[in-house]
Amino acid sequence: MKWSLEDFVYGATDGAVTTFAVVAGVVGASLSPAIVLILGFANLFADGFSMAIGNYLATKSQKEYIERARQREEWEIDNLADQERQEIRDIYASKGFKDEILEEIVRIITSRRKVWVDTMMKEELGLIDDARRPRDTAVTTFAAFNAIGVIPLVPFMAMYALGAIATAVDAFVYSSVFTGVAFFTIGAVKGRILQKSLVRSGAGTLAVGGIAAVVAFVAGYLLNQLI
Repeated sequence: MKWSLEDFVYGATDGAVTTFAVVAGVVGASLSPAIVLILGFANLFADGFSMAIGNYLATKSQKEYIERARQREEWEIDNLADQERQEIRDIYASKGFKDEILEEIVRIITSRRKVWVDTMMKEELGLIDDARRPRDTAVTTFAAFNAIGVIPLVPFMAMYALGAIATAVDAFVYSSVFTGVAFFTIGAVKGRILQKSLVRSGAGTLAVGGIAAVVAFVAGYLLNQLI
């Protein structure tokens, strides 16, 4: 199985955001810490599974779409070779090539069927084969969602394990700190791999999570006052 950064960041970020949003909403509504754990874990598994299936279907549909497009290009090359050759000529003429160089490019590309098809897929249709397998995207998304998404719940689990020595507010403070570190780390890892500023990338991800948490906390607080 191959893991991809895209699927890991997608699952990890959404796992931390949604789970912490649940925690913030429940605490904002002044409900029992037990409700935090019940709703938190329900969201963790249900939403994680939903995201994994969604990513699986999206990847599968994209691969099927690309495969159908490839088959269509292969048919056109086999049955409309002159027309397809002219399309290659037009594509590279628009890039500034002309005369002998243009004809040489056309000759080289059209002399190998796979290169010809790949060129048409990329240059004409703007499609590039996705190396990811649907099953791998689903497993990566689900694993990342749960591994990072459980972090906001750890202080509340510790609260029960220690016999509720800490208060729900104390647990929420620790949950906020742990989740903030998780957000920043996810962003920093993404920034490092993409060769971007670690601080800026980490801060950006942290800001997204923070906004979601504030919205959930305020919604929970207001609903508690109104109901």
